[in-house]
Amino acid sequence: MYIIGINSHHPDSSACIIKDGKLIAAVEEERFTRIKHWAGLPVLSIRHCLNEAKIKLSEVEYISVNRDPEANFFEKFKFILRQRPSYKLILDRLKFRKKYKDNKKMIMKEFEDQEFLGKMINVEHHICHLSSAFNISPFKKSCILSVDGMGDFASTVWGFANDEKISIDEKVYYPHSLGLFYESITQFLGFNNYGDEYKVMGLAPYGKPTCVNKLKNILLLNDNGSFKLNLEYYKFHKSHQEYQWSSDNVKNVYLFSNKINDLFGKPRNKNEDINQFHKDLAHSTQILYEKAFYGLLNKIYEKHKNDNICIAGGCGNNSVANGKITKYTPFKNVYIQPASGDAGGAIGAAYYTWNNILKNKRNFVMKHSYWGNSYSNEHIKKEITKNIDKFEYEKCTIDFIDENKKQTEIVAKFISDGLVVGWFQGKMEWGPRALGNRSILADPRRSDMKNILNLKIKKRESFRPFAPSIMREHVSDWFEKDSEVPFMMKVFQIKENKRKIIPAVTHIDGSGRLQTVYEDTNYKFYQLINSFFKITNVPLILNTSFNENEPIICNPEQAINCFLRTKMDVLVMENYIIKRI
Repeated sequence: MYIIGINSHHPDSSACIIKDGKLIAAVEEERFTRIKHWAGLPVLSIRHCLNEAKIKLSEVEYISVNRDPEANFFEKFKFILRQRPSYKLILDRLKFRKKYKDNKKMIMKEFEDQEFLGKMINVEHHICHLSSAFNISPFKKSCILSVDGMGDFASTVWGFANDEKISIDEKVYYPHSLGLFYESITQFLGFNNYGDEYKVMGLAPYGKPTCVNKLKNILLLNDNGSFKLNLEYYKFHKSHQEYQWSSDNVKNVYLFSNKINDLFGKPRNKNEDINQFHKDLAHSTQILYEKAFYGLLNKIYEKHKNDNICIAGGCGNNSVANGKITKYTPFKNVYIQPASGDAGGAIGAAYYTWNNILKNKRNFVMKHSYWGNSYSNEHIKKEITKNIDKFEYEKCTIDFIDENKKQTEIVAKFISDGLVVGWFQGKMEWGPRALGNRSILADPRRSDMKNILNLKIKKRESFRPFAPSIMREHVSDWFEKDSEVPFMMKVFQIKENKRKIIPAVTHIDGSGRLQTVYEDTNYKFYQLINSFFKITNVPLILNTSFNENEPIICNPEQAINCFLRTKMDVLVMENYIIKRI
């Protein structure tokens, strides 16, 4: 049985396909469209999934959608009566609701040559998140938590799951949301693109908690683990504004009202320099978010007394908070899949249909993130040939190294010599992190490497940190906490005596957002790090996403273009090595 899961007409549009409960492919539409957080129907992702499964759409029995327009109807009705939003706002929502009802019709239109004979299933947004967290986890039983901005009129949902059932304890409904709280301060700080919250997380360690008390006027916390937004500081729930996502793009809606100026003055313009106040506000926001987050987690643990927690939703990407869960709560085991945000809802929808609607036994655990496209050496050779004049102009050498061990030794030496390497291997990663197949790699020992990458390659803010990818068996030697972090979803403190050795991946507060690398899930990447270890006695390398202010590259053509327009020194695509002289 084939099931396709989709996140459609919502930011981070995506698709996956499973066969008899086993994941075959999963990919985000932005990788094909080259528009960040693309929000339309994931047509290209669906085509990719069908190609990977080697089937036609007519062979798919179910398409499961990460959204249910009928969910939480009475809460929506109560909201209208209480808040009396504008007529235009209500009309906007009704128009958008219709898109979800038309998903099947739109898919049929895009696949005119392939008839869909199966059933379309809509699954509530947060149920998809919870399913994406638990149904592919290694746990037989677990507490579950979904936290994000908003979806199907709820922002936060929690409960308990086992092999038979996902049970819901409580929900936090629109307009109250931890995700929208964090997003509103992100906007105030001048980071205006959708999905910029990670910038606040990166800026926070530079500040002090001087704004916490003022922020408590906005985010109201109770001792029982509950929270509310003080709606006096917001306008999104009342007034008509341009909707956040259209058929092909995401447009930010400003969430806060002018009353926020009474607390913090005018919002920062995106072109304005970042000062100490902005750093302090970022720091204070992270602190208050964590207090609310751990309050929720402690509340969940108190009820169920289970050591396992599975987390999803956009807030699941807050790796700083994730890294401290076992410190500030009783939970001992934390599972967060690599696409915890809305893209992951595609997997959640598919597995909720397979496990919970169709009542099939769980038979899959996601241990790695490599579920996207891959390209052969033959395909790569053709792309190199197309661009041979450009490579000659850039004075590049081109070599084909058939033996993987020899190749990783050569590339490790390049990295140890201070060269910046674009690394394109195997199947593309699922989720927002580059985890060793679509990565830019560099020497973590160089104190100037942050500036080199930020200014010459990534062209981004200087305060943003870079991640260390480390061989699993060496984690306890370099980090204060020993843990499995295959998807780069947790930040830990680097041991104090190691920080000066690896300054390029040590953030200002002594932390690092690590990725634990395993020989059995990514052999070539593991061997590369091992080769670097033999040269330097450092079992980790700097790893950042292979892109330049764009979605992570998908194919060889994009890899070549990124290499040519930046100052990368080396491009490695499968067994080919292209090096600037």
